[in-house]
Amino acid sequence: MRVLIVGCGYVGLPLGAALAREGCTVFGLRRNPGATEEMQSAGIQPLFADITQPATLARLPRDFDWVVNCTASGGGDATDYRQIYYEGNRNLIAWLADAPPKKFVYTSSTSVYGQNDGSVVTEQDPAEPAVETGKVLVATENLLLAAASAGFPAVILRVAGIYGPARGHWFKAYLRGAARIEGDGARYLNMIHRDDLIGIIIAALRAAPAGEIFNAADNESVTQLQYFEWLAGVLNRPLPPRLPAETEVWRRRGPTNKRVSNAKLHAVLKYAFRYPDFRAGYAAEIARLQQAGELEFLAGG
Repeated sequence: MRVLIVGCGYVGLPLGAALAREGCTVFGLRRNPGATEEMQSAGIQPLFADITQPATLARLPRDFDWVVNCTASGGGDATDYRQIYYEGNRNLIAWLADAPPKKFVYTSSTSVYGQNDGSVVTEQDPAEPAVETGKVLVATENLLLAAASAGFPAVILRVAGIYGPARGHWFKAYLRGAARIEGDGARYLNMIHRDDLIGIIIAALRAAPAGEIFNAADNESVTQLQYFEWLAGVLNRPLPPRLPAETEVWRRRGPTNKRVSNAKLHAVLKYAFRYPDFRAGYAAEIARLQQAGELEFLAGG
């Protein structure tokens, strides 16, 4: 299989390496050549273009069996989101129109769910986020679903908070002493280990029907308090201080509170998780850091 991975970063690079090990011919698309050597070492053939600039795509080959767009915004605002996600996917669809792949997988986000009542959400529930970045992601999904209705083989993965080697917002904040429990800590967190996300992307490439949406989250939503209680117990450290619910910084971020169901992922793709919950995933990460002698360094010890 000839595979194109758009965005060879934290997820895309090891995804490409995994597919190369399976015998695929893998191409990785980035805007700049900064990671060329790393890509080549992973068995990925580098390509360079900017998906927000259609003219740069025109120079590239298009004969791919599978295409994965896992480009990340880098934490920009709604304007950045629109350029990278909406315009980027629209340009990719147009570029591939005359030579469509057998499957096109796009990594969206569970932030499209605006529910704030702690309810369980499935792919059938409304995607009505309050924040502008989330609205751009919904528009991008609708763009791809419309393309799928016209024959473009798009599949959407709504990805929960990604963690794994050297990644994990709350974990790193806790080690630095910068974490705060929001209000009573009852807000739910939804997570996915990077290695499981890679496995889910590959499962979607192989078996997901075009035009379908799947939640890519692990088997257990967990409250923020439960998460920090577990970390504190494992690391023998105190709980973070509490951040009052009315704090402006918290309100401005527009947090949601929902439990993301992965039942469809299990039922349709039959994916078996390597790290079925945050405990399994973070236990592995803590063991990795301890073995490397990095845990105390990250904590400032």
